[in-house]
Amino acid sequence: MRTTLTLDSDVARELQARVRKRKLTFKEVVNTALRTGLALDAPVKSRKPFRVQPHPGGFSPGTDPHLMNRIADELEDTSTIARIRRS
Repeated sequence: MRTTLTLDSDVARELQARVRKRKLTFKEVVNTALRTGLALDAPVKSRKPFRVQPHPGGFSPGTDPHLMNRIADELEDTSTIARIRRS
């Protein structure tokens, strides 16, 4: 559809800058800007609430969940020792 539109000078400068930056036609830049602006006024569709469905994780047999920090410390110590030996 062909129409005549009078733009404020600051808006015209911004559109021309986008034409140069994105290497698009003036028409494409104006249409994209208008679509983006019009989409902001569109009513928000209601969505179904997100629900987390928990599941039992469990630990491997023989793993004491109260000693997880100890295991993490041992892994960090092993990593530090290996890094020192490489130096």
